[in-house]
Amino acid sequence: QVQLVESGGGLVQPGGSLKLSCAASGVTLGSFAVRWLRQAPGKEREGISCIERSANGGSTHDVDSVKGRFTISRDHPKNMVYLQMNDLKPEDNGTYYCAVPVHCNSSIWLFDAWGQGTQVTVSS
Repeated sequence: QVQLVESGGGLVQPGGSLKLSCAASGVTLGSFAVRWLRQAPGKEREGISCIERSANGGSTHDVDSVKGRFTISRDHPKNMVYLQMNDLKPEDNGTYYCAVPVHCNSSIWLFDAWGQGTQVTVSS
């Protein structure tokens, strides 16, 4: 059974940093694209950062709102994907999830394995 577990969220002041982790079991994340998404209160869940399959080059993609601030990366031996978030802003508030799409430009999920997400709160 495929499971994805997000962690690393918390309360941080504007301009601060957090590093989120996506831990997987039952699947080798390095063999697939991985996308980070977030959902703000009252808003639709949106993809924010994605890393492509390592065999396909592992290119990364970010939405404009996080470019230059967020970095997605892999740790193959630990079977984990991370999201380093710097210069956090109040608009980054929300619950963050990781998921596995067919590729970074796809809205089709390979696994129905959503975790509970991890909450990020940016406030002074």
